[in-house]
Amino acid sequence: MKHLRRILLSPYHYAWAFLSAAWYGFPARKLTVIGVTGTKGKSSVAEMLFYTLQSEHKTALASTIRFALDKESKPNLYKMTLPGRGFIQKFLAQAIKEGVTHAVIEITSEAAIQHRHAFLFLDALVFTNLEPEHIESHGSMEKYFRAKMRIGTALVRSSKRPRAIIANKDSEYGQRFLEIPVETALPFSFADAIQAQIAEDHIAFTYHDFVFRIPQPGKFSVMNALAVIVTAKWLGLSLPNIAGALSKIERIPGRAERIDEGQTFTVIVDYAHTPESLKALYETFRKRHTICVLGNTGGGRDTWKRPLMGSIADRMCDKVFLTNEDPYDEDPGAIIQAMTEGMEHAPTIIMDRREAIRAALRAAHPGDAVLITGKGTDPYIMERNGKKTPWSDAQVAREELQQLLRH
Repeated sequence: MKHLRRILLSPYHYAWAFLSAAWYGFPARKLTVIGVTGTKGKSSVAEMLFYTLQSEHKTALASTIRFALDKESKPNLYKMTLPGRGFIQKFLAQAIKEGVTHAVIEITSEAAIQHRHAFLFLDALVFTNLEPEHIESHGSMEKYFRAKMRIGTALVRSSKRPRAIIANKDSEYGQRFLEIPVETALPFSFADAIQAQIAEDHIAFTYHDFVFRIPQPGKFSVMNALAVIVTAKWLGLSLPNIAGALSKIERIPGRAERIDEGQTFTVIVDYAHTPESLKALYETFRKRHTICVLGNTGGGRDTWKRPLMGSIADRMCDKVFLTNEDPYDEDPGAIIQAMTEGMEHAPTIIMDRREAIRAALRAAHPGDAVLITGKGTDPYIMERNGKKTPWSDAQVAREELQQLLRH
């Protein structure tokens, strides 16, 4: 039924894309447009590429985290990465009025199915990786890949010249993206980062005999940085300028974001909501005593990952707090129960998310790491009957830390 509904609605979504692009004069034709897609890392890559391009060009950014026109920025409160009904065309038209020359646009598979990526006239596309997610929605990994490949097809059909595909060749799906027929195919691989140093608060490596030091944590940040370096270099930026720009990125909201109110332990807020991203974050802080707060994003979908997420937390964290996340119309307790089926040790279950964060912070000792995952910059907790409760993991963590430090 859902598949049939998508087929029937496809002309409607395409009409919105075409008519809005025509209404605003096909603004993407007048810009250098870089799309970013993948399962993990796409928001971080988009942010890092935006920062990098800003060092030499007036740049726009449309991502899961925010919408920015050069120095002006506002958070994305739509609960979708790329809003429909002509949003992106209006945004790009405004970018041109502001004198913007480059635009970085994060594109999801769901957006591609609804033709929201149409008439973006891509100059380049960055592919990060493909991991199991939205499988119940798409039907299989292959169908998920084909939905992503719609964006690759849009690059092939773009009238821009030259065009480039930048893709992670460590991913089998990235290798398939590198085969699309455009002028330039630029692979990147973890092996490209020579003498990589990976720490909780930075990464460092040598690329083409030039040293990069970036204040972002974990192996995943190395891959994100490589995607940005390869793309920015193709766009004409020099390696010294790219390194200089990346060295100044201190904070990507909701992506391994450090919350510091003067406490004696580390607090991290991260969007990790897939098994692989959760493992990657936990691995980064493996030398610490870790206290983990998590739920399972997306009531009614991706139910397969619930016991797996619980198992990963059970195995890699020293103390686990399970809590509510985005249950939509599903019973929040049933979601948490499914997570415990993958756990050998009894977690602490606190359904109120603020209370769970408060309890985790109060359980921390000097040198510990409290890892709060699943929401990132998501602005709402999505509940039954369309109820949206305004939310910010980062803000709640700050408030609870301030309260804790006052006592």
